[in-house]
Amino acid sequence: MLELLAVRGSARNAQRGAPLIFETLRDEIIGLRLKPGTVLSRAELQERFGLSSTPIRDALMRLQEEGLVEVFPQHATVVTPIDLRRAREAQFLRRSLELEVVRTLSQSPDPALVEKLRSFVRQQAAFAELKEHAAFESADLAFHRTMYEAAGIGDLWYLMRRQAGHIDRLRRLNLPVEGKTRHVVAEHTAIVDAIADGEPDAAQAALRDHLSHSLEFAEALKARHPDYFAP
Repeated sequence: MLELLAVRGSARNAQRGAPLIFETLRDEIIGLRLKPGTVLSRAELQERFGLSSTPIRDALMRLQEEGLVEVFPQHATVVTPIDLRRAREAQFLRRSLELEVVRTLSQSPDPALVEKLRSFVRQQAAFAELKEHAAFESADLAFHRTMYEAAGIGDLWYLMRRQAGHIDRLRRLNLPVEGKTRHVVAEHTAIVDAIADGEPDAAQAALRDHLSHSLEFAEALKARHPDYFAP
């Protein structure tokens, strides 16, 4: 009986472990703490997380599905370079969704939602001054996720996020550039102001402007960090 309970406990740990490993590694890849070309050793990951090979394998397969790693069976797992084609596709998807999100929200402005969005903008402004880029990015994601949820399409946020790994890494690479965080704060402010004023066209224009900049600097970033990008 004790052996059976131990097996069941081990299985539950594996089920819980794979999502944790996936989210941890994904955050590290998106945040460029695991840079393109980094080799991920399964043995080292097992030691790091204190889990068996099964949840490690499952987490790496999920990362491969998002195009963030390439798994070479019986050999190695490598963090993929930033793929600009996939980044453009992700941007197209996100822009298409969020243009409708901000139109929906601005057609029936909710003061409580507006204040919640403004609170995220204030957080971002504070993090920008401190150059806390990881915290800034977390507040950024919360800002956009809140709009999806308020528009009643919260599940589509997660659909979009599964496609966003390459554009997110591009944005993260560009975030430390002088003035970038201040521009994001100003752009978010413009989006919230238009929603609060009940102006759908202005909200969409502000959103389109906000999401148009990530790829503008792609070639310059590629020239500066050639090892980060796919040919």
